[in-house]
Amino acid sequence: MHQLPIFLNLAGRTVVLVGEGEAADAKARLIARAGGRIVPQWEDGAAIAFVALDEGAEEAAAELRARGLLVNVVDRPDLCDFTTPAIVDRAPVTIAVGTGGASAGLAKAVRQRIEALLPATLGNLATALFAARGAMKARWPDAAARRRAIDAALAPGGALDPVAGPDEGAVAAWLAADHVAAPARLEMIALASDDPDDLTLRAARLLGEADHIFHPAATPPAILARARADAVRHVTETPPADPPPGLSLWLAPAITRS
Repeated sequence: MHQLPIFLNLAGRTVVLVGEGEAADAKARLIARAGGRIVPQWEDGAAIAFVALDEGAEEAAAELRARGLLVNVVDRPDLCDFTTPAIVDRAPVTIAVGTGGASAGLAKAVRQRIEALLPATLGNLATALFAARGAMKARWPDAAARRRAIDAALAPGGALDPVAGPDEGAVAAWLAADHVAAPARLEMIALASDDPDDLTLRAARLLGEADHIFHPAATPPAILARARADAVRHVTETPPADPPPGLSLWLAPAITRS
């Protein structure tokens, strides 16, 4: 990962925008959508800065950076402290696609593919899940059990499959339904190599879903990075005889051929 993706709350905050023209107008629209207040030069309390200049961009960026601001320079990734991604807006769901400034066209193409997949009602589902947090905690007091129930509901074909566009009453109906706890499940991923690009689609999907990852100490960090950030890692040379609740994975090491 070349950059840390974050979502910044700009509502009511001051954002410096230096420059004029189409590029500056595009950044202004982006800032306005996020609720930021735009000023043309540094002010005390400013959060971040954008520079959209054909000439003098490096000097303007250096001056703003000296004021303690993180700076984005349009079309100059080498001068940027941060870049702005292509955005899929299903408020309150926001999906950002970035390339670290390598190719805005590629980010746009990926965004368009995602746009076509996600229904316009996705934001309504997020709002309903937020409103049901108390009810979900009451239904599943154990945090791990609650997460597994939510994961199952949001999985492809699940009661709340986000791509299927569940209706307004779907969350309430899901909470009211009978639920049978899924048994502990252990899956093996036989690594073809130490390169994460060699992972099969099945392996990549399981890594994104697993609650526990069992793996030898020599497993490459690049492979482990494909797993959920909150999945529990267990360093072991053998798969577990009695896996914990939820989905566990055993990462069988790649066979080295001489």
